[in-house]
Amino acid sequence: MNTFGDNLKHLRKSRKISQQEFAQKLQTTQQRVSEWECNKVEPSLYNIIKILKILEIDFDELTDGIE
Repeated sequence: MNTFGDNLKHLRKSRKISQQEFAQKLQTTQQRVSEWECNKVEPSLYNIIKILKILEIDFDELTDGIE
């Protein structure tokens, strides 16, 4: 079973984007991206929409395998 953080990390890495670069594009901190990827906190809906646009994916790809 995948988690949101697992999917986010995989999709980010598959596009060869560092956490720092991703954070800059999202106008947040690298620490916040790390917290999302480690499932410590979940991003807001606003940030999820930004994530989808930056990674050029749809919501289904981001949530694939999550139950």
